[in-house]
Amino acid sequence: MILPRVRDPRFTTIRRGGTLTDSDHQLLALWAARCAEHVLHLFESVQPADPRPREAIEQVRAWARGEIRMSQSRAAGGHAMAAARELGGAARHAAFAAGQAAVVAHVAAHELGAAAYAIKAVRAAAPAGEGERAGGLECRWQREQLPEAIRELVLDDQRLRNEICWSVFDC
Repeated sequence: MILPRVRDPRFTTIRRGGTLTDSDHQLLALWAARCAEHVLHLFESVQPADPRPREAIEQVRAWARGEIRMSQSRAAGGHAMAAARELGGAARHAAFAAGQAAVVAHVAAHELGAAAYAIKAVRAAAPAGEGERAGGLECRWQREQLPEAIRELVLDDQRLRNEICWSVFDC
């Protein structure tokens, strides 16, 4: 489980009664896409003919640019997660990261799912005994990619949801 039982209004758009602006929602989606894309090679090296995770990342970016509807990005995320179910290890986590990134268009709080699964992918791909270190490096890399406008929001979200995100944000 990566979503909290009680929704944080900071991740609900203003038009739905929360405080999240459209521009910050788009930034969250783009950051999640960047996190997922950073580990996408771990999926593609195992499943080079399966375009679903890459397409999910492309779809959420298209949504953030206003080119497609939320439902199209959400559907692409579902397809990427279906690709994940067929696999194990790093490839599975990388595909889940892409799927989570795409569904940020629907539920902004999935931004941490993309980041957490990317960290899990890196940990799984690391040589024996190096997973924690590799995951910490990935976590720090992700934080360096955060746009200033959403930085504190995401860092606070990581602190609040770290436990339900497999404690991957202890970096």
